[in-house]
Amino acid sequence: MPLITLPFTFDLNVSIQVGDIVYYVPTTTSSSTAIIVFDINSSSIIEIGPVTAIDQALNIITCDTSLASADYPSSGDFILFSKDNKVNMASLLGYYAKVKVRNNSTSKAEMFKISADYFESSK
Repeated sequence: MPLITLPFTFDLNVSIQVGDIVYYVPTTTSSSTAIIVFDINSSSIIEIGPVTAIDQALNIITCDTSLASADYPSSGDFILFSKDNKVNMASLLGYYAKVKVRNNSTSKAEMFKISADYFESSK
């Protein structure tokens, strides 16, 4: 599959990783104003492909794509990405978790709440 390079004029999102899937939504500019307009529905989101390389210094993402070159995103299109939820889970896993909370301040402090989200990983 061919590679596509997506350069950006602004800093990349810090959470993008190799393996994330990149998509784009075509945009249009309103004729009466300089506002960029885009409609999002399931048919307007186009998959570019998985990220193969990231250059944070140059703000460039390289993706593996199956798109024809005529279907590549334009410079004003909205780029987004998704993560694989099998790899990027936010819940605790395993049998044991230990938390130690310390306050090294000399002034009075009060903790309002501590909570945890967990699920049983096996039986």
